[in-house]
Amino acid sequence: MGTKNPSVPLRAQARPTGNKHPNRRPGTAHRTGGGIVHDNTRHTTRFTVIGNHLAQHRELSLLAIGLGTHLQSLPKGAPADIKTLTARFPEGATRIAAALRELETHGYLRRERRRTSSGRIVTRTVSCNQPTVTPGRAEETPEPRPEPREVRGPGGEREAVPKASERRPHKPLSAVPRPVYSGPGILQAATDLLAGLRRQDPSLLLSARDTAHLAPGVAAWLDRDVTPAAVRRALTADLPPEGVRRPAAFLAHRLTAQLPPPPPFRVSAAPTPVRHPVQNCDGCDRGFRAPEPGRCRDCRTDDLEDA
Repeated sequence: MGTKNPSVPLRAQARPTGNKHPNRRPGTAHRTGGGIVHDNTRHTTRFTVIGNHLAQHRELSLLAIGLGTHLQSLPKGAPADIKTLTARFPEGATRIAAALRELETHGYLRRERRRTSSGRIVTRTVSCNQPTVTPGRAEETPEPRPEPREVRGPGGEREAVPKASERRPHKPLSAVPRPVYSGPGILQAATDLLAGLRRQDPSLLLSARDTAHLAPGVAAWLDRDVTPAAVRRALTADLPPEGVRRPAAFLAHRLTAQLPPPPPFRVSAAPTPVRHPVQNCDGCDRGFRAPEPGRCRDCRTDDLEDA
């Protein structure tokens, strides 16, 4: 009862891969005659051609090979995110995510980020039936960094910063709409609106230069009878779940792509003529309209002639 089991391993062993598996001996199936026998029927509908380079891949796990086969069999536009795959198969999200990374590493899967017409960034999954080099994963020659120069900080410490001539140029933002009326009041309201967007989402924090560039675009919306609350909703709705990497470029695109039309032209109504009450003339007792009692026009004319 007190003797420990000497056959229990001290720690978990890693899964053998490739030709390192103890039960894998080259040529065993051919020598013993116990290999697989195929009973094939030719498919004419609902089939997918899978290359042996995937089905018999030496480095991919069995889960990755099966998942790659499933992805190649899906029609165009079918959902292939981790949530959908987890609902479809008994494997958990962690194992499915690891298998997707295997396929991506070996060139059978590619993930691209695209911007929709509404400005939202979505991730598109591309399944490759031939292994390719994943864009963005190829080795790139790093750009030489500029030699830093030393400057003195506020506390006297040394700081190494690149020279102004060696810094990367700031990528200009796209043009934004301009308002018909650009008074200081409407520009200040646009600036205040942009400065408050970070309260809606911290990733929408803008610099002073970007705010000055985007303010005329917001003013163009306000100039078209769009309320500040409606502008704020249009700029902050349906943000990417991973956050906004370049908030100024993102907002410039939305201000331009979603600019509403000008308000309809309204003709101002003519003023209603004033109708004075009827008065009796003090000279001839004839009725006439006037704001206050007095003499009619004919009596006033006679008075001028007598004078």
